[in-house]
Amino acid sequence: MSKLDKLEELQVRLKNNPDNFQIRREFAVLLLDCNYPDEALQHFLYLSKIFNNDSGIFYNIGITYEKLKEPNKAEKAYRKAIELAPNEPDAYYNLGLVYTDLKMYEQAVECFEKVLEFDNNDSNAYFSIGLCYFKEKKYEGALYYLKRTIELNDEDIYAHFYIGNILKELGDIAGASEEFYRVLEISPDYSWAYYNLASIAYEIEDFEDAIEKLEKTLEFNPKDVEAYKIYIKILTKNGNIDKAFDIAERAKSNCEDGDIFYITAQVCRLLNKDEEYVKNMGEAIKNFRTLSVPSTLVKKELEEFENS
Repeated sequence: MSKLDKLEELQVRLKNNPDNFQIRREFAVLLLDCNYPDEALQHFLYLSKIFNNDSGIFYNIGITYEKLKEPNKAEKAYRKAIELAPNEPDAYYNLGLVYTDLKMYEQAVECFEKVLEFDNNDSNAYFSIGLCYFKEKKYEGALYYLKRTIELNDEDIYAHFYIGNILKELGDIAGASEEFYRVLEISPDYSWAYYNLASIAYEIEDFEDAIEKLEKTLEFNPKDVEAYKIYIKILTKNGNIDKAFDIAERAKSNCEDGDIFYITAQVCRLLNKDEEYVKNMGEAIKNFRTLSVPSTLVKKELEEFENS
C-alpha cells in the first residue's frame, strides 16, 4: 500500500472514530512524512492538549514547526520534549539544529555535546559541532570535530568538504585539494567540490585545469553564478573574448543575476557590441539585488558611455 493510500485509509478510519487517538497520531505522523506539515500540526496540537506529558508528541511538533520555517516555535516544542524526557538524545540533537539555523552557535554546541554524553561515537553530533565552529571561524576547533567525524564515518562528504574549505582558508592547498577529491570519490556529482578545485587552480593560474573543473561544476549545477564568473575572467584574461561572450550568454540562459549581466556587458564592450552592452547594463541595474557593484556606479558608467 502506498503512503497516499494509507493516508486515505487512516482519514476514513479517523472520520468514523474521531476519539481514537492512536489513529489520529498515526495519521499525523504520516501527514508529516508525506510533507503535509500544516495538516499534521493541527492533529499534533490537538493531541498535545490531551496527552500533555507525551514527549513524542512535542518532539513531532518541533519537527513540524521546523518544516514550517518557524524555528522559535520549534525550539519551544523541543525544550518541552526534553523536559518530559531528558534522556532522549533526538530532541537535543534537533534543538541543536534549530540553534544552528538561528546562529546561536554556543547553545547549539551545548545540545550536540549533550548528544555525545549519550553516545560518544555519534558522528552527526561531531559534524554538527564542527560546523558550528566553522561558521564562527574557529577553525582549530572545527578541524578537530570534523576529523573526528570522518574517523567514525569516512563516507561523510560534508565533513570532508568543510575540512577542505578550512585547509584552503589556512593556505594548505594540497591538503584542501586532497579533501575535495575525496568528496568526489564518494559523490562524483558534487558540484561544489569541483568548484573549489577550480578556484584553487584559478588562484595558482593553472587555467586549463580550472576550466576543466568549471565545466564539471556547471555540468552538475548549471546555475552556479560564481563558476561562470571565474570562467569568464579566465577567458577574458587570456584574450579569448569570443569564448567569454559565449560563456556569458550561457550563464544568462541559466541565471537571472545582476553580476552576470554586468560581466556580460563588459565582455560586449570589449567586442564593440555597443547595443548589447547597453542592454546588459540595463538588465544589471534591474537585477540590483544580485549585483556586487553598487547600482549607482553601474548607472554612472552607463550614462558616461551613452554621453561619450
